[in-house]
Amino acid sequence: MTEQAVPVPQAPKRPMVRSHHGDDFVDNYDWLRDREDPDTIAYLESENAWSDSCTADLADLREQLFNEIKDRTLESDMSVPVRHQRWWYYARTVEGQQYSIRARVPISGPDDWEPPTVEAGSALAGEEILLDANIEAEGQEFFSLGAFSLSDDGDLLAWSTDTKGDERFTIKVKQLSTGEVLADEITNAAHGVTWSADGNYLFYATVDDSWRPHQVWRHELGATSKDVLVFEEPDERYFVGVGRTASEKFLAIGVGSKVTSETRLLDATNPTGDFEIVWPRREGVEYSVEHFRLAGNDKLAILHNDGAINFELVTADLATPDRTEVLIAGSDDVRLEGVDAFKHYLVLSYRRDATTRIALMSLAGDEISTPDEIEFEADLFTCGLGGNAEWDPRYLRIGYTSYTEPASIWDLDPATGERLLRRRAPVLGDFDSADYEQHRAWVTAGDGVEIPLSIVCRKGTTQDGTAPALIYGYGSYEASLDPDFSISRLSLLDRGFVYAVAHVRGGGELGRHWYDDGKMDAKANTFTDFVACARYLSSAGWTSPDRLVAEGGSAGGLLMGAVANLAPDAFAGIFADVPFVDPLTTILDPSLPLTVIEWDEWGNPLADPQVYAYMKSYSPYENITAQPYPRILAATSLNDTRVQYVEPAKWVARLREVVAEPADVLLRTEMVAGHGGVSGRYAAWHQRAWELAWIIDCATNPRKS
Repeated sequence: MTEQAVPVPQAPKRPMVRSHHGDDFVDNYDWLRDREDPDTIAYLESENAWSDSCTADLADLREQLFNEIKDRTLESDMSVPVRHQRWWYYARTVEGQQYSIRARVPISGPDDWEPPTVEAGSALAGEEILLDANIEAEGQEFFSLGAFSLSDDGDLLAWSTDTKGDERFTIKVKQLSTGEVLADEITNAAHGVTWSADGNYLFYATVDDSWRPHQVWRHELGATSKDVLVFEEPDERYFVGVGRTASEKFLAIGVGSKVTSETRLLDATNPTGDFEIVWPRREGVEYSVEHFRLAGNDKLAILHNDGAINFELVTADLATPDRTEVLIAGSDDVRLEGVDAFKHYLVLSYRRDATTRIALMSLAGDEISTPDEIEFEADLFTCGLGGNAEWDPRYLRIGYTSYTEPASIWDLDPATGERLLRRRAPVLGDFDSADYEQHRAWVTAGDGVEIPLSIVCRKGTTQDGTAPALIYGYGSYEASLDPDFSISRLSLLDRGFVYAVAHVRGGGELGRHWYDDGKMDAKANTFTDFVACARYLSSAGWTSPDRLVAEGGSAGGLLMGAVANLAPDAFAGIFADVPFVDPLTTILDPSLPLTVIEWDEWGNPLADPQVYAYMKSYSPYENITAQPYPRILAATSLNDTRVQYVEPAKWVARLREVVAEPADVLLRTEMVAGHGGVSGRYAAWHQRAWELAWIIDCATNPRKS
């Protein structure tokens, strides 16, 4: 290891004793929580300087990776226009600009269902620019667009922006016919905003001191009176949100914890009326609602898990939502995930054999038809509804992708089954999807459970243990890691990398039981599943432990920290992005953002000594020991409200006490960013190039110490 001109960061030890259930834990670094302490900022900046110094020799590789991402991306591009009433709506990007431009053009007539196309770099005839985010972002170090909502007549646009990364948004309104930005401005809101049918009222949510959306407000456009609070949720376990049904007939307030939900509806033409509860909440029962019409009658489609672990779909008359008829019964093998309603069809989204599926049900006549599944040829793919803004569309738009195929947008004629390809995401250069292959392996975990593992590589990659590899994991909140295409990933695959995704318990790939078997007192399954997948990659010859890097972010960062302690010998490097590596400290403090709602995911260690002991047994921060660790990179953002910067900062400070080579542990903090990292596409490409360069170095070079 060459001498570093920058000194090794050393966080001072300021012991604090955390005492719960008779256990005293001495925390030397919790003082880093105080961002107002100049020593905190100085420490984070010293870590940034150290990371830059230790990776200075990767500068050329980073620039090369950035250029590869850039050169494969069509920088002046346009989304497939989505029809809504009298307009085609779309977003486009311009070469050299960080953010997208939202625009529209008029339809030619009621029978115009062919989305307009245009050559790259040109504008559509009659284009009206609705919002240029590049102008909105001028002078801001960070910019994120939240809501983008149009009134029913298409003349009013409400949008929201975040310029800090803390996910507190400012809502503004523009009258599109005049271009005037109205005086109506709402601050400290959650990101969403919804119009009443007449366009006279806006509904939005606000967050409490813990960043929990807990109130819904009604704002009268142009009024000088105060906004009206229409709903407040006092239970700290619940989030609230507001929107419209797909039919646009109802405003809907959704209330949900991790395990319980409730929906309230209000006729969108009566915005000052009272919201009515569909089903009163019952602990452990989750449900979602869509409105549709059958034989001239208003009906509700309700997806719920009352007595059906993988959910079932029922229908009910609008006036009597408690009197239901089963449309699709629950199943142990199929996880029902959503239902979308249109004038003539219901579209069911579900998951079977760890793969997403969609099926159509016709509403013609007095009966709802049985589901007709839309089939695809590939073994590994992701499908779902795309942008469908019309209640009575000529086509249903669907999206499709895989690990080897760029995302494509299709319009499906539901009457004939004909599919029209509207767009396949361009990949510039000499890309050919036939040069790559994807596989699905099933890995036996320690308790005998079979874990799905997806593997992607260049075609013909030999299984002789010499290939570098990256394995990705998450495993929380029932989130599924479905096949997706990535331009930046090509830079790894074309360097001979094997890319793998471990679909561990705690995710949702195999249904609700898969989630339940990786949460609360079964959380350790998430970690041991991932280790089993990593060891399989080596034993099967896809790679070897000294060439394998692991990556995960947020709750997946908890996974990274846990496996670093559990099986450090399985990895050459671990990249933990905005990692939840100090979960016990966070979940013990109900005053911290989003803690109370998390008790349904992890348990309540404040009240239950068994939960406390279990969480302490796997918490990455508490379980750092004097053992050989792989190289570790942690990335965070100062303004992240979901996983605060203090967690990776403490983790890195404590790791550096036990590692032999300080350069093996790096911390990078974005000083103006949020949970999703930097804003702007070019900035994001630079950030990903930085990360990929470190990953490539770990997997292709021996330990530098």
